[in-house]
Amino acid sequence: MEPITFTAKKYAFPSEISVDFSLQLVGSLPVHTLTTMPMLPWVVAEVRRLSTQSSKKEPVINQIRLCVSPSCLKCEPDPGKSQQWDPLICSSIFEYKPQQVHKLIHNSHDPSYFACLIKENAASQQSICYVFKADDQTKVPEIISSIRQAGKIARQEEFHSQSEFDDTFAKKFEVLFCGRVTVAHKKAPPALIDECIEKFNHVSCSRKAELDLLSQDSEALNTLGGFSLTDKFRSVFQPGGNVEQDRKPIRKSFSQPGLRSLAFRKEFQDAGHRSSSFFGGSFEENDIQSHLISGHNIVQPTDIEENRTMLFTIGQSEVYLISPDTKKIALEKNFKEISFCSQGIRHVDHFGFICRESSENGGFHFVCYVFQCTNEALVDEIMMTLKQAFTVAAVQQTSRVPVQQCEGCPMQCLHKLCERIEGMSSSKTKLELQKHLTTLNNQEQAAIFEEVQKIRPRNEQKENELVISFLRCLYEEKQKDHIHIGEGKQASQISAETIRNELPTSATRFRLDMLKSKAKRSLTESLESILSRGSKSRGLPEHSGGVDLDSSMSSTLSNTSKELSVCERETPPLPEGSFRHLGSSVDLSSDSESHLTEDPAQLSPRQEFRRDFESKTHHHDSYSESPLKTRRHSWRQQIFLRVATPQKGCDSPSRYEDYSELGDLPPRSPLEPVCEDGPFGPVTEEKKRTSRELRELWKKAILQQILLLRMEKENQKLQASENDLLNKRLKLDYEEITPCLKDVTSVWEKMLSTPGRSKIKFDMEKMHSAVGQGVPRHHRGEIWKFLAEQYHLKHQFPSSKQQPKDIPYKELLKQLTSHQHSILIDLGRTFPTHPYFSAQLGAGQLSLYNILKAYSLLDQEVGYCQGLSFVAGVLLLHMSEEDAFKMLKFLMFDMGLRKQYRPDMIILQIQMYQLSRLLHDYHRDLYSHLEEHEIGPSLYAAPWFLTMFASQFPLGFVARVFDMIFLQGSEVIFKVALSLLGSHKPLILQHENLETIVDFIKNTLPNLGLVQMEKTINQVFEMDISKQLQAYEVEYHVLQDELIDSSPLSDNQRMDKLEKTNSSLRKQNLDLLEELQVANGKIQSLEATIEILMANENKLKQTALALELERSALLQTVEELRKKAAELGNGDPSLAKPELTEDN
Repeated sequence: MEPITFTAKKYAFPSEISVDFSLQLVGSLPVHTLTTMPMLPWVVAEVRRLSTQSSKKEPVINQIRLCVSPSCLKCEPDPGKSQQWDPLICSSIFEYKPQQVHKLIHNSHDPSYFACLIKENAASQQSICYVFKADDQTKVPEIISSIRQAGKIARQEEFHSQSEFDDTFAKKFEVLFCGRVTVAHKKAPPALIDECIEKFNHVSCSRKAELDLLSQDSEALNTLGGFSLTDKFRSVFQPGGNVEQDRKPIRKSFSQPGLRSLAFRKEFQDAGHRSSSFFGGSFEENDIQSHLISGHNIVQPTDIEENRTMLFTIGQSEVYLISPDTKKIALEKNFKEISFCSQGIRHVDHFGFICRESSENGGFHFVCYVFQCTNEALVDEIMMTLKQAFTVAAVQQTSRVPVQQCEGCPMQCLHKLCERIEGMSSSKTKLELQKHLTTLNNQEQAAIFEEVQKIRPRNEQKENELVISFLRCLYEEKQKDHIHIGEGKQASQISAETIRNELPTSATRFRLDMLKSKAKRSLTESLESILSRGSKSRGLPEHSGGVDLDSSMSSTLSNTSKELSVCERETPPLPEGSFRHLGSSVDLSSDSESHLTEDPAQLSPRQEFRRDFESKTHHHDSYSESPLKTRRHSWRQQIFLRVATPQKGCDSPSRYEDYSELGDLPPRSPLEPVCEDGPFGPVTEEKKRTSRELRELWKKAILQQILLLRMEKENQKLQASENDLLNKRLKLDYEEITPCLKDVTSVWEKMLSTPGRSKIKFDMEKMHSAVGQGVPRHHRGEIWKFLAEQYHLKHQFPSSKQQPKDIPYKELLKQLTSHQHSILIDLGRTFPTHPYFSAQLGAGQLSLYNILKAYSLLDQEVGYCQGLSFVAGVLLLHMSEEDAFKMLKFLMFDMGLRKQYRPDMIILQIQMYQLSRLLHDYHRDLYSHLEEHEIGPSLYAAPWFLTMFASQFPLGFVARVFDMIFLQGSEVIFKVALSLLGSHKPLILQHENLETIVDFIKNTLPNLGLVQMEKTINQVFEMDISKQLQAYEVEYHVLQDELIDSSPLSDNQRMDKLEKTNSSLRKQNLDLLEELQVANGKIQSLEATIEILMANENKLKQTALALELERSALLQTVEELRKKAAELGNGDPSLAKPELTEDN
């Protein structure tokens, strides 16, 4: 008994649909892979005959269940409802992929039968034909349609998986695009790259000198007039040449969108040598000039002001040049188009390749693209990668050898026979088979005759089936040893000679029939050549590449050769009468199988005539017995009918009804007189318009054009805003943890809309309360920038001495970084499930690459460290690319996060110690449990600090952590870690080994619910551990010093430790110096503030003293006035009374 093997398979996708059908398996038969559709009905008949013979000997229960799905086509025995399914008994009969189903055929004589041809093994040229019978014949079309649909879906999924595989394993390099040069040959000497660089430098210097000259002398600009700068350079570098050629615009490469180029043309003497090697070449140094100066060369260096950095991507069969700035593919070249690739000799950090490009006049020319890398090692790696990619592509190309077939193939001969007898009656089929048997040798004829006589068929149809069966076996054996003939003409000659040699003396009548068919065919071809003259004048090819509906015997070879290609196409179906005799067929080898049956209206006149002529010559006998539909008249007959029976109303629509089969109406001759009466009556003559009317029409057209341009601009603006909204919605595709209420949103909007907010200090308690209540997701990026502004207002002097240089972001993007490999590798690992970052080198990944590259160039000490991609990714999801870079710079330098990303990672070790001390003080039992199993915080907490929890936790939770970091600083990470471990302490204590504890903290802990996340965030707002963190840091340094002093080590080890300690102390000293300088700066600012206040106080005192003096003077003046008033009152009593009344 053979052992039973159970294979575990992956679960089907939820979207995958599986359909089961209850059928009867009639039988199966292995056939050759070159079996065509005309052969299949005879194969089905043979399977049914063999099944009938086997059932007579011993009855077999052949009830099966056919499972159809995009993943598999499975056939299992159907035990029925009475029996229980047993996996030991009910094993599958066969199981294939749906794309392996090559052909399907449905018998029209007995609609309950259908068959499928499956490619079992392409290497051994073996296929197998399964024949089924359905209890309900109306379900057969549904079954066939399901199998076809499953095959289409499977082929699409296979194509997408292959494209994803190619993108995933493509190698990417950052290069600086220097320019392009048009060369005369597809090969070049190795020093071509150096020569191109010198020409680029020469053009750039000339352009700079020319621009300086124009800027200094304004009169020179007026004298130039319409003379462009490009023409100026041409005149400098081209001493002689044709003026008409100079005025032609230089073609800008279509594959370089967004790259400005300066071009000039130079003519040299014609000389050149060609290289025979691919890498490098067999040129000498003195051959360089002769190669470069042959023909017209165009040198196009790129503009220095533009961002020239590109991502050079090497795939399996193509190279791409992707611009991270424009987020588009700037250049795409197939390996077949690249003819030369080399590295610079003097400029070892440069490389280039020559490829073929099409010209405007329909031809092609060769262009050399030159690039620069960061160092020589990167160029070597690129060259090695290119060489490996070219080698692998060449091997794969040679392995994809299509199935060969020639006119002398035995299977081709059988195909022609089956195609010829298709639709014939039994008697005529028998006669045609007897004619074909005469082409065999005497031994083969005798063997077939003996085998047929042994079985004794009941009628002619059974006899024909037996003969075809024996012929198929004979030709399949011959096909194994057959040697293909190369050329078609040689094949036809050799096959004709073979037939002539093998014909016996009794085959003279068959020779006569062959001569008749050749004469008919020559007459048809001569008529076709006459008709083809008109099609040639319209630019149509002489032989159509499409599928001919009624292909003759001479064209069968081309049809079957197409059928055996990668995208196989079957011979098109015959008229309906033929299908009534043998059955209808469906071909699944290509996606266009449903469109092969063409309507006669879609045929050209030449094909229509050919169909009519051949139908009369080749199928006259068969058509007399097979019922056919009424055939439409050909276009020649339609012309004859119109001439013979003139129709009235020549301009009526019925005039062109007979042209419906031709598709479009025939063009009217320009010399033909136009009828005055139109379809709706007489046509009035148009009067000539006056100049005023024409002027009004022009004005109206101009206004309409202006309106259309404005509408187009508005549409572009609307489209851009819609794209921005969709992009923002895609970025913010995560679940919010703390829902933000309308009142809190209005508070944030009020603070964000405050005019001059970057110079106004807001209340910290108010901001703390607002952040605690929630941050609206659509305003989160703007709120982070607002919190950064408030931090700068609170700390007017930087907290670190090592502030970054004020280099613009656009300038950083123009440079090359030495950390490109690490950044490119981590792009696919950063938020791989988020839709904005999931696409390989999509807009999200390219923007992230720009930010990380710019920071690596800005901060040379840190460069790039794993974890920075997640921090930059979170920022990029909430704001633009440049704003995200500014916020990353704020977090790293102002918040002090860059210390933990230094290469020595000393600060990260201190942070791990601080976290352990916090656990020891706040959660002693949890600390003891982790120490018991030797689990340090570096095993689980290092990613928390390096990625700000972004690598493991949901984005909504990470966004809340970033809210608090912008508000409180880096100590938030300690608070969140302590809160998470403390809230899950009971669950962690339940685990009793290292693996389960670490697995719980890494995998289960990040998947906590929304309620637990919100609870953690609330706990963080209530915690204050800043003093403990400072104490633990001092404690770490003290313990480190004690450990060095107390450890008994050798002199060398002691020296090493002392050197390490000395370096760490130096760094600590630098940090303390930074803090001291910050403190001194603060003291100086406070002292300056005090001086200002004291000066203001002195000014105020002087002002107050002046006011006192003025007051005393005024009081004195009042007293004097009173005295004068009293004196006046004593002198004149009549005046005193009114004064007293006025006072009262």
